[in-house]
Amino acid sequence: MRYTGLINHYRDRLPVDDSTKLISLGEGNTPLIQLENIPALLNKNVDIYIKYEGLNPTGSFKDRGMTMAVTKAVESGSKAIICASTGNTSAAAAAYAARAGIKAFVLIPEGKIALGKLAQAMIHGAVIIQIKGNFDDGMRLVKEVADHAPVSIVNSINPFRLQGQKTAAFEIVEELGDAPDYHCLPVGNAGNISAHWMGYKEYFDDRKAGKKPKMVGYQAAGAAPFVKGAMVDNPDTVATAIRIGHPQSWDLAHKVETESNGWFDSLTDEEILSAQKLLTEQEGIFCEPASATSLAGAMRDINNGKIAEGSTIVCTLTGHGLKDPDTAISQCTDEMININPVMDEVRDAILNNM
Repeated sequence: MRYTGLINHYRDRLPVDDSTKLISLGEGNTPLIQLENIPALLNKNVDIYIKYEGLNPTGSFKDRGMTMAVTKAVESGSKAIICASTGNTSAAAAAYAARAGIKAFVLIPEGKIALGKLAQAMIHGAVIIQIKGNFDDGMRLVKEVADHAPVSIVNSINPFRLQGQKTAAFEIVEELGDAPDYHCLPVGNAGNISAHWMGYKEYFDDRKAGKKPKMVGYQAAGAAPFVKGAMVDNPDTVATAIRIGHPQSWDLAHKVETESNGWFDSLTDEEILSAQKLLTEQEGIFCEPASATSLAGAMRDINNGKIAEGSTIVCTLTGHGLKDPDTAISQCTDEMININPVMDEVRDAILNNM
């Protein structure tokens, strides 16, 4: 059968019925890629898998939640949706609103959004409201304005978002035959780690999985409220997707940490970017900086023994590298080779750089 999106695929596990009009772009069913070269570099006996969510329709995991959020918004009669965003949510909201034939309003922090994501929101026809503040200011305003305007909030405070996002855990269990020992994720607003845990618990309770993973959330050092144990008023990191100091799923994520016997930790921007570049050069997988936080943290904890040898580890890559091309290009120090259009010069360029 043709795959038609995660709601249709997991219809019996999501809050829809036969009369619900599904707003889908074929999201979900993303690759689970086993790393081959990086484990050898670590010289550790571990199996590392990458859940490549950057191959969703708008290039990030947000599509999993947005298909559910917009489907339910349309079902309730909404003619418009609204979100605060560091980029990926705005791209997904704009695309699914376009698919549904409704209006999308997105609040973004001035000068703090990667151009790839801004381009998506703009081309899909969203009304973009740029605020002189950060994501947390935008989130506060979205919650306030929803009481005064006929719009549905599609940020992760919308419970249907997490329902859609939990399906990533289903896919992982189905491919591996069980849950991994550890699941590592980047953490910003903390909805995704909460949603994954929801999915793993559901499959465990229904005996579709024999165990539940330790859930490990990694943050950027400049935006690490879970590590600090307190909200951060002025978060700052090159990983724009997790530049969030007041996570909306604070209580849910702490519950996940306790229930799964997992932990939170933070990484410097240098560690994050190094992992992003390593992943592209060694495995051919291109993700945005925030995504690389999961792998950077996993590698560090594999090396220090916190993640045990013999473990199966899944790292979620939340967004595609083309979301933030400027940051990617800034890491590439090799200059282009300029030659005349003649065979000898092409040959020499090749031989000199073998």
